[in-house]
Order: sequence, then structure tokens, then C-alpha cells
Amino acid sequence: MSGVMKRMGMIFRAKANKALDRAEDPRETLDYSYQKQLELLQKVRRGVADVATSRKRLELQLNQLQNQSAKLEDQGRKALALGREDLAREALSRRAALQQQVSDLQVQHQTLQGEEEKLTLASQRLQAKVDAFRTRKETIKATYTAAQAQTRIAESFSGISEEMSDVGLAIQRAEDKTAQLQARAGAIDELLASGALDDQSGLAKDDIQAELDRLSGGTDVELELQRMKAELAGGSSAQQQAIEGGAAGTQQAPQSQSHPRFDKQ
Repeated sequence: MSGVMKRMGMIFRAKANKALDRAEDPRETLDYSYQKQLELLQKVRRGVADVATSRKRLELQLNQLQNQSAKLEDQGRKALALGREDLAREALSRRAALQQQVSDLQVQHQTLQGEEEKLTLASQRLQAKVDAFRTRKETIKATYTAAQAQTRIAESFSGISEEMSDVGLAIQRAEDKTAQLQARAGAIDELLASGALDDQSGLAKDDIQAELDRLSGGTDVELELQRMKAELAGGSSAQQQAIEGGAAGTQQAPQSQSHPRFDKQ
């Protein structure tokens, strides 16, 4: 059971990784990384400002303590001049305590000054790194955009892009339907010509009518040919009338056959 769960977990992670890879845009990732670096740089700068503020506060305290120390020293000197040795001793004792505080503050001031220098140097280095990353980021983004455009153009020319594949399928379906309709129309024409299908419009002719029309057309051609020969040979009008009479007799012959006469007995 544990092996099945591990396999399912691996499949899920693989599919999730593939989906994330498909959804990931390197340009957005670079912009996000640049934003995070800017935030880090801003934090470092705030740290430098905080350390500088603390250092400045210590410097103010040192100045105050040093002024108090100098004042106590002057007061002790004046008390000693007036013969007040006890007051001079007390002033010098207080001055010694202030000097201890001054020494401690000086140590803290040096420590803060060192931290400030380190943070300032780190801020400058980070600023240079962010600037370099920004330049590289823009270069990569421009290269990626150009490569993406080239890929889309190449896919469009080759017909493997999604949009062009849909267009190609539509064209293929239209060509297939056109060919199918052409084949159907040709088959129907052949069936009508062979008489396998009846023409409901009444315009089609059967085989007998077609044969009669063909014979009639041939006779007209022969008569016209004979008339032209007679004209070229300079024949008389009698010959032409005979030819025309023959044509009329030919045309009236079917009618006489179609109505037979019956003699009365």
C-alpha cells in the first residue's frame, strides 16, 4: 500500500510540475525576482539608516557627558582654590563616573560605526548587483519575447500551431465536402443519362426519342448539304424545288403513316 501511495504521489508531483512549467512565464519570474531584490535592498538601506541614527544618538550623549565632565572638573578646581577640598573630591568622583560612561559609549559608538560601514558597503554591493540583474533581466526578456515570436511565426508557416491547425482542418473539411458533392452530382448525372433514375422535371428524353431526334437532325443536315451543292453547281430552281419537295415528303411521311385510311366497302 505504501508503494502505491508513493507512486501516486510521484505521479501527482510530476503532473503538477508539468502544469506549473506550462503556466510559468520566465519574464514574470524575472520581474518577481527583481522586485524581491529591490525589497531586500530597501531593507538594507533602512538598516543603514537605523544604525546611523543610533550612532548619531550616541554622539549626542557623548557630547553631553563630556560637557558635564568638563564642568565637574572646572567646579572641582574652583572648590579646591577656595579651600573646599571635600567639594573638589566629590566633583572629581562624579567626573570619574561620567568618564566611565563616556568610555562605554565610545566603545558602542565605534561598534555602531563599524556596523554602519559594513552595511553601507553591503548596500552599495547589493545596489550594483540589482542594477546588473535588471540589465540582464531586460536582455533575457527581450530575447525570450523575440524567440517566442519567431517560434509562433515558424509554427504558423509550418501549420503546426493551434490556430493554423484549426484553419487547416476547416479547409480540409471544406475540400472533402466539395469533393463529396461533386462525386454525388456526377453519379446522379450518370444515372439520369443511363435511365436508371427518372427526371421529375420532364426535361429528360428516353432512348427512342433521343434516337428520333438524332435521325431528324441528320436528315436536315443532308438536305442542307444537297441544297448547297445545287447552288454551287448552278442548278435550276426546279431541282431546288424537287429537293425541297423531297424534304417535305420526308417530313409528311410519318404523319401519313400515323393516320391510315380505310376505304368504305
